[in-house]
Amino acid sequence: MSSLARPTHGRVIGGVCAALARRFGTSATTMRVIFLVSCLLPGPQFLLYLALWALLPSEDKTRTAW
Repeated sequence: MSSLARPTHGRVIGGVCAALARRFGTSATTMRVIFLVSCLLPGPQFLLYLALWALLPSEDKTRTAW
């Protein structure tokens, strides 16, 4: 598993689904579909997405930090 950082390429909105897809070894499209289907269920999915967008570092920032 790779580190959890939002990629610079392949983002649609914030790159959260792309980062989670890379982390768990699935495609970004699959992760986006899972997220959209989960939004039909009750719960704080949208707020979790916003929190991950704010908390996950961008991939370009993690590269320059090392």
